Amino acid sequence: MQKPWLTTLAACAAALTMSTSAQATTKADTKADTKAKPAMPATFKNPVVSGFASDPSVCRKGDDYYLVTSTFEYLPGLPVYHSKDLVHWRHIGNALSRESQLTFPGRKSSKAIFAPTIRCQPDAFYIINTDVEGIGNFVISAKDPAGPWSDPVRIPEPEFGMDPSLLFDDDGTVYYTRHGGLRNGGAYQAIIDLKTGKLKEPAKEIWKGMGGVWPEGPHLYKINGWYYLMIAEGGTSYEHRITMARSRSPWGPFEPHPDNPLLTHMNRPDALFQALGHADLVSTPEGNWWITLLGIRSQKVDGKGHHHIGRETLLAPVKWRADGWPEIGQNRELPQPQSTAGLPGWHPWPAAAVRESFSAKKPLPLHWSFVRTYATGQWSLTDKPGSLRLLGSKTGLESLEATPTFIGRRQTHLHQRFTTEVNFSPKDAGDAAGVALRMNESHHLLLGISAADKGRQLQCVQRLADKPIVHGTAALPEGPVQLQVDATPTTYSLSWRAGGKKPGAWQALCSVPTYQLSTETSSGFTGVYMGLYAHAPSGGRTPADFAWVDFEATGD
Repeated sequence: MQKPWLTTLAACAAALTMSTSAQATTKADTKADTKAKPAMPATFKNPVVSGFASDPSVCRKGDDYYLVTSTFEYLPGLPVYHSKDLVHWRHIGNALSRESQLTFPGRKSSKAIFAPTIRCQPDAFYIINTDVEGIGNFVISAKDPAGPWSDPVRIPEPEFGMDPSLLFDDDGTVYYTRHGGLRNGGAYQAIIDLKTGKLKEPAKEIWKGMGGVWPEGPHLYKINGWYYLMIAEGGTSYEHRITMARSRSPWGPFEPHPDNPLLTHMNRPDALFQALGHADLVSTPEGNWWITLLGIRSQKVDGKGHHHIGRETLLAPVKWRADGWPEIGQNRELPQPQSTAGLPGWHPWPAAAVRESFSAKKPLPLHWSFVRTYATGQWSLTDKPGSLRLLGSKTGLESLEATPTFIGRRQTHLHQRFTTEVNFSPKDAGDAAGVALRMNESHHLLLGISAADKGRQLQCVQRLADKPIVHGTAALPEGPVQLQVDATPTTYSLSWRAGGKKPGAWQALCSVPTYQLSTETSSGFTGVYMGLYAHAPSGGRTPADFAWVDFEATGD
C-alpha cells in the first residue's frame, strides 16, 4: 500500500513537472493512434537515447515528456525529444535552429553549448544553458517544444558559472541554480527574472557537495515541503557520481543524503555503463518517479576503457523511502535490463526508414548537424533537386579558421552502417569529397574521392593526433560511387563500389580501430558523427552531389 505522504509527494510533483491535467500541444504531435497499442514487455534496455546524447534534462506536461541534451560545437543545437513512456524518444525540434540565436566561429571542439535544463510551465517551455567561451548562461523559451524557440536572454554575472537550472516555486519565485567555483566549487543560487535575465542578487554558494571535484549539474526540486538539491561530482568520466542533499529552505543549510552517492559505477569497472551522472528527476501522472542520466559504454583496449560514440541518455527508477530520501536503480547500481514496472505506458514510435533521400521540397531533416555555424552557402537541396549538394570549403575538418563543409549525424549504435552514393568529379588539386567520421578537428577519418594522375582515386585518410595517415588508395571508374562505413564496437571498416542502377561488388579499402576516435584518445565531451564532406583548398567549389544516405543499426 502506498504511504499517504507519497500521495502528497506525487501531488507536489506538479510544481516540478507541470499540471497533470494539461496536455502539451505541439506541432510534432500526431493524431490519435487507432491501432492496437503494443503490450508492455517486462523489461527495457538502456540507453533510451543512444549515441551522443549527454547531460539529459527532462520535464513532463500532462502525459507528454520532453528531453533536451547538450550539443557543444554542433548546430542546430539542443535537440528536443518527445516521449509518451520515457523509454521511446523521437526528435521533434532543435531549440537552437537559426543564426540569430547563436553561432560558434573559431571554437574548438567540445566548447560552446554545455549541459542544458528544460522546464515545462503552463504558458511556456524554458531551456536554460551555458555558451562556454561565448555569452555565458542564457535562457530561451517557446510555446511549443518543437519550436521555434526565442533568441537567448543573457544572464549577466561577473564570474563564470555553468550548468544552470530553474525551479518554479509555489509562490511564483523562480530559483536559478548553477555550478560555480570550477574544479573545487559548488552549487550557487539566486532568484531570477526570466524576462530580463537579471538576478535579484549575486548568486551565492548553497552546497559544496560531498568532496568530489567539479560538483556540477545542480537541480533544485521542491517535493513534499523539502527542497532537494541534486548534483554530479567527480568529473564527467569514470569517477562520476550522483549526490543529493535537502533542506526546508531553498537556501539551506543542506543535509546530505545519508547514503551518498545515490548512484555511481566508479568502483565497478566491469559494469556495462560507466560515468553515471548529470541526472534529472521526473514523475509520472500515477506518482511514480524516474531519473534520466548520462552514461558511457566503453570498450577495453589493453585494459583501459575507451568510449567513442559519446555519453548516452539512460533511464532508471526512483523509489522514495519512509524517511523521505530517494533511492536510484537497484542497490545504487544500474543493471541491464531494467524493469518496466512504474512506467507510464509503452509507446514506441514508428521506425525511421533506413534510406533517406533528399528533396528540394522538404527541409533538411532535424538530425543533420554542422560544425560551429550553419555552413550557409556551402550546401543546397535545390541546386540539384533530389540530391544534397556540397560545395567544398577552403579549409578542411582539421581547421578552426572557417566552417568546414561537413554535414553529419550522431553515430547512434555501436554496430552501425552508414552508406551513401556520390557524384563528384574533382577539377583542382586537393579537391576531395566523400564520407567523414568526425570526433573533433584533430581526430577524424575520411573516405574521400580526389584527383589522380589518370582520372580519380579514393583514399582512406585518418587524422590522428592532428597528423594525417593514408591507410589505402584505389583507382575509381567514372560515374557515381557508393561509399560505406561498417561499424562494430571495436572497428570501422570502410569500403566502396561503383554506383548507379547496377552497383558493383563491395571492395574493402581500410579499417581503423574505434578507440582511435574515442574520448580517451582525443579528449572532449562529444561522440563520433557520421557524415558527408567536401574540401576545395583552391576555392574552386566543385560540387559533390549525394543522392541518398543509408543509416542502419546492425546491432546494439
